[in-house]
Amino acid sequence: MRVTVLGGGLMGVTTAWFLARDGHEVSIIERAAGLAEGTSFANAGLVTPSSADPWNGPGTFRRLIKYFGREDSPLLVRASAMPRMAGWGARFLWQSQRRHHARNTEANTRLAVYNLGLLKALRAEFGFHYDETTGGTLQVFAEPGAFDAAARDAERLREFGLTAETLDPAAVVAREPALKGGTALAGGLFFSGDESGDAHAFTRGLGECCKSAGVTFRYGETVVGFDINGGRIKGVRTNRRITTADAVVIALGTWTPILARSVGAKLPIYPVKGYSATINTEGWEGAPRLPVLHDTLKVATSPMGPRLRAAGTAEFAGYDTRLNTVRAQAVLRAATTLLPGLAAYSDEYRVRYWTGLRPMTPDGRPLIGRLALPNLFVNAGHGGLGWTLACGSGRLAAHLVTGKTPDIDAAPFSPDR
Repeated sequence: MRVTVLGGGLMGVTTAWFLARDGHEVSIIERAAGLAEGTSFANAGLVTPSSADPWNGPGTFRRLIKYFGREDSPLLVRASAMPRMAGWGARFLWQSQRRHHARNTEANTRLAVYNLGLLKALRAEFGFHYDETTGGTLQVFAEPGAFDAAARDAERLREFGLTAETLDPAAVVAREPALKGGTALAGGLFFSGDESGDAHAFTRGLGECCKSAGVTFRYGETVVGFDINGGRIKGVRTNRRITTADAVVIALGTWTPILARSVGAKLPIYPVKGYSATINTEGWEGAPRLPVLHDTLKVATSPMGPRLRAAGTAEFAGYDTRLNTVRAQAVLRAATTLLPGLAAYSDEYRVRYWTGLRPMTPDGRPLIGRLALPNLFVNAGHGGLGWTLACGSGRLAAHLVTGKTPDIDAAPFSPDR
């Protein structure tokens, strides 16, 4: 088959790789000048089956009210965005009910476990590195009630082969000494199977593998529509040319629903802005060794070689891609509260801020499968879990495009659900 993949981020490149490995003729169309220049560029770096639950868990509405109007809050809804997100927002809140959240978490966790196995296999086969850490992650809690609830939830992960080590505050600091002197802790959970790494570097590395497998890359091209004949996609039209294809996969992140509307598909994907700060930590002898997620501060920190990535916040502001300095600095401030030694490395010459739009669905599960036409597919809507689900999603999408029986149940991710 000749398959055209639209988008050169994590989802597009992983999909292309598994299609090419199965012997298909694959091309990627990307509007930027390189791979993973959008949402995949500077995300939190976490590959965490232990934290595959959607953001909109029980209590989401209460948190929205609590943070409303606070510019530096972890969760912010812009008044200007409300009219366009009303329907989506109602579904988002509906899915935050405990029974829905549990079902959505289960589906994502299965995909995340599948993803991690594929990621490890790719790393072993090709030997490329992306500043990865493979020693597990720490989830830490400031409130005893939240810690106890998380420990109970962690017990439910055993059915997926995920085990948590419960740590008291002293054991948390012993596991990650960089936390000493930071915010007071009620306890923590250590998941030894989790990983982290630079998603941008991984995508570029896998892109090189794709090239070796014959994948064609076309940069600087914007998709403007499709040529349709007989109820099937016959070609993809860009600002430069028309490309014929037997099948097409849309993997454009937050821009996916805009293109999908041209063929009558209404995809419930909404952009949610996140921020990160990447800090040069060269010379810090006590730099963190493990990724850490703080439940109250809503910040995650991940060591990446001589750098530390701090990421967090969810801002509902439509397709506004401007970097808000106040919110970006709030992420760094939260990370410094968590890791006091970071303060000495937080001057303007060592910090690089970034913002990107996460493609979020109301139920927190990605959309992977066939769209309105028999040879048009989608792999998008991963929200803040793109890196945690990427390889699994790419493999699942490739199976569906080529008619193979997937390794895992694809129904929870169907665009028709």
